[in-house]
Amino acid sequence: MAGHHFTKSEIDNILFATIGQTLGQVDKNHIFDKTLHQPKITGIAGDVIEQSVFGYPADNKSEADLSVDGQAVELKTTGLKRVSSRDKSGHKLEAKEPMSITAVSPGSIIREHDFYESQLWHKLENLLIIYYLYDSATTVTSAEYAHFPIQGYHFHQFSADDQKIIENDWNIIRNFIVFVAANGLDKEVEFPKLSKLRSRMAFLDTAPKYPHPPRFRLTRSVVTSIARKHLGETFEPLLPQLHFSTFMELDTILSELTQQYHGKSIASIAQEMGVDLPRTTSGKVAKHASSILIARMFSQSAAALEDIELFNKFGICYKTITLNPQGYRTEDTKFLKVDFQEWTDKSIGFEDSFIYSFFAEQKFLFAIFKEQTKNHSYENNIFIGFKRIMFDDDFLNDEVKKTWERVRVLVNENLLTNDKLYNKDGYPRINKTGIQQEALNLPKSGHYALFLRGSGSDSTKKPEQVNGIQMYYQYFWLQGRYLVNMLAKFDFL
Repeated sequence: MAGHHFTKSEIDNILFATIGQTLGQVDKNHIFDKTLHQPKITGIAGDVIEQSVFGYPADNKSEADLSVDGQAVELKTTGLKRVSSRDKSGHKLEAKEPMSITAVSPGSIIREHDFYESQLWHKLENLLIIYYLYDSATTVTSAEYAHFPIQGYHFHQFSADDQKIIENDWNIIRNFIVFVAANGLDKEVEFPKLSKLRSRMAFLDTAPKYPHPPRFRLTRSVVTSIARKHLGETFEPLLPQLHFSTFMELDTILSELTQQYHGKSIASIAQEMGVDLPRTTSGKVAKHASSILIARMFSQSAAALEDIELFNKFGICYKTITLNPQGYRTEDTKFLKVDFQEWTDKSIGFEDSFIYSFFAEQKFLFAIFKEQTKNHSYENNIFIGFKRIMFDDDFLNDEVKKTWERVRVLVNENLLTNDKLYNKDGYPRINKTGIQQEALNLPKSGHYALFLRGSGSDSTKKPEQVNGIQMYYQYFWLQGRYLVNMLAKFDFL
């Protein structure tokens, strides 16, 4: 049992008084003083909460931090950051990072035969989560955490369904380690593969990479969902008969849906479901109609898969792919807005960057439609099926890193340009608003699988400014040809 004893009412009295105060204001034991000589201290926010708010010294014990009314409780302090600049879902906050839980100890885990007796579950069974706002668009030194306000707290227990998912993830790691030990395999060769198991795991991953001592973590998607629900976000209910606890179960559901709707047009699927398709001001069926239909396959009320809690927790990024009659991609795939401050921050390494975590942590679900004839109405596109992928380390370390590094060089070395465009006859190329067209020298689809492209319709209004250059907001895109070739390597579910 943990050695730091409190009652629930004592916890409430202690923490309620901290809400709205900054970490510096509650630091009565001057924990931030050590940042004078150490500009980067991992876990400084948690140190302040433990040592200045609760008043107990730091320790590395494997047992839970607190005893609350006789019950072991693990204390976790986690940052939330604003995401409205790149997230179109309407959510304003997300977890700053995954939540580290406990070490992946090969020597111990092979002796743990019951998940509910494991070290991981002892840490996760009862959580006290304290949130602070990471109120900065860029990476800051540890000393600057003193300015971040405490947002709130709550006791968290995982539902029975969530427990089943976590148990499955734990078994994936444990079974791998047991297999390596039972077969006398070289752990120096096998254990680096632990990080690759993330493609099969839903709520957990492991980091850092072996040979550094890896730890179990709750993914950023899970922590974000927990935080948003605590802060009052609501989610649309999943159809009860479609509940899933593993990706294997989800794949089975997707396969059954493919059998049900394969070869049917968007219009006929909508009619079968009783869904009115959204239309543009000109009366045409809007392109997000297909996304609505896919969401309605899983929920009676969701307008997008992101509206369903379980898809959020599983870290699933949904995209619609439309192929032309010959089976080629009709267009590139747009993802999220570029945060130039974060991308070009010299203190952030590639594996700590947002773009890395986006492609490394997310599982991508593609619903694939196909045009029957060229230039026909969108509602006549037919549904082909689903493919689910995770981007591998080769894609991350080759394509993503290449784009990430190029942007950093252009901005940090002041090499970014915005060139005027001319026709072959030498005359300026003029757009519809009468202004000469321009082109940034950011990574383009001709040479990069992952490239940047601006989004805007009025060249007189360019709200983004980088190195003194006005531009549209930039988004990162994946080249359509590259994505189709990648998806071709995966079978339909």
